[in-house]
Amino acid sequence: MAKKLAGSMKLQVPAGQANPSPPVGPALGQRGINIMEFCKAFNAKTQELEPGAPCPTIITYYQDKSFTMDIKTPPASYFLKKAAKLKSAANNPGRETVGSVTVAQVKEIAEAKMKDLNANDIDAAMQIILGSARSMGIEVKG
Repeated sequence: MAKKLAGSMKLQVPAGQANPSPPVGPALGQRGINIMEFCKAFNAKTQELEPGAPCPTIITYYQDKSFTMDIKTPPASYFLKKAAKLKSAANNPGRETVGSVTVAQVKEIAEAKMKDLNANDIDAAMQIILGSARSMGIEVKG
């Protein structure tokens, strides 16, 4: 018999750094999910990613207190800021430019995020990343 679905939730957890402290612990605890089991499983699954990279995670939990998790790739903004060596994006994107990335870096980011993007090929994925860069005030140099 299939498990009875109790609900799902989204969390953004740093790769390899899930621990029972807030915000992870209370969010899982109030839904009856075993916090330590989640932390161990999450840290094991994200150990090959860069430590501290924010990982959007969708947690589906069931009435028998079990859960499944779907870990996505870090956001495009994280990759763009890292490639442009920035701390934060522009305050007035469109009017000011805070950094620049190359087309090769955009392609690399698009390839890394391809499985989570709604794109059929690498060119469409690059357009999505270019849009993110533009909205952050990051210039793309040919």
